[in-house]
Amino acid sequence: MSLAELQELERGSVMGSYVRSPVEFVRGAGTRLWDADGEEYLDFLCGISVTNLGHCHPRVVAAIHEQAGRLMHTSNLFYTEPAMRLAQRLAESSLHGKVFFCNSGAEASEAAIKLARKAHPGGEIVVVYGAFHGRTYGALSATPQESKQAPFAPLVPGFRAVAATPEALTGAVDEHTAAVLLEPIQGETGVNVLSEELLQAARSACDEHGAALVFDEVQCGMGRTGTLWAYEQTGVVPDALTTAKALGGGLPIGALVTGERLADVFSPGDHGSTFGGGPVVAAAALAALELTGEPELLEHVSELGNRLAAGLERLPHVLSVRGRGLMLACELDISAPDLVRRALLGERLIVNATGPTTVRLLPPLTISSGELDEGLERLGAALAGQDEG
Repeated sequence: MSLAELQELERGSVMGSYVRSPVEFVRGAGTRLWDADGEEYLDFLCGISVTNLGHCHPRVVAAIHEQAGRLMHTSNLFYTEPAMRLAQRLAESSLHGKVFFCNSGAEASEAAIKLARKAHPGGEIVVVYGAFHGRTYGALSATPQESKQAPFAPLVPGFRAVAATPEALTGAVDEHTAAVLLEPIQGETGVNVLSEELLQAARSACDEHGAALVFDEVQCGMGRTGTLWAYEQTGVVPDALTTAKALGGGLPIGALVTGERLADVFSPGDHGSTFGGGPVVAAAALAALELTGEPELLEHVSELGNRLAAGLERLPHVLSVRGRGLMLACELDISAPDLVRRALLGERLIVNATGPTTVRLLPPLTISSGELDEGLERLGAALAGQDEG
């Protein structure tokens, strides 16, 4: 079908909750995508940090193919080996507690909120401004952004939002606090790295008052910052973390992973997910987790992250660069949405805008230095096009 025909189908059949760019992608491999006309694109967004291993990684594809031909679904009323093995690998790679499987980052946030509330009945959840934890009701209530919350009020009560400073957070946590929920690096609001002082203050306040510290690593986890989990670079260990996006290598899966203190809070019937940890997605996640945890890959992420940051700083119209590893954003002195459109349609480079002047870059962790330099050249050309236009 033509792009015009797809757009007509969308107008007649799809709810208007997305603004799509006028491109139909039909194939992907590694760092590259191809549209229906055969044009090749460099992907520096990874489906918003989902295809961290590149498109259609052969080992992930093989794991999916093998499992899909053998068993696709049973529900969590029964055992399957991929889910049990994945839970073990996730726990061993992080907090050494236990795992609950779901289908997305928002669902993982919901599980974390329920876990914290059961561990501390009636307790408040403290979050910081600039956070994004998802769009379901509990997760949205933990996302203090007026534009996202206002149309859906009233929200779930019991959430308290404060400034992202050590002083504000410390003052908000008391004996009535069930949990502090934080993204070590806030992704959707522009790749804002929370300070180590803030994270340490959160840890101390939670320890003092018996609250749980939960890190949302849905976007910043799975190798994105140069370690398997972002918290490993902070010196602060949470009581639980959430993961999704890149966990499935391109397939939808989410998880709540606990440390030992919260491992046995849930009892049978407290929470559930029909599809959570299904055999096919768990097999894909096992392959993705094994690949992402390789030390050579993580070192590569750190090295190329430094290279990308340095390259961005040299480009015209770039005022500043922030982030860690291959999770970066640059602040511009021109319109970011306009730049993103020029990059896509003019230079065949995929990035996105998280604000009026903020461009986010999330290239595959497997990107080569040559591809990274090619992406910088294309972005530079799109930025230079601003002056010509």
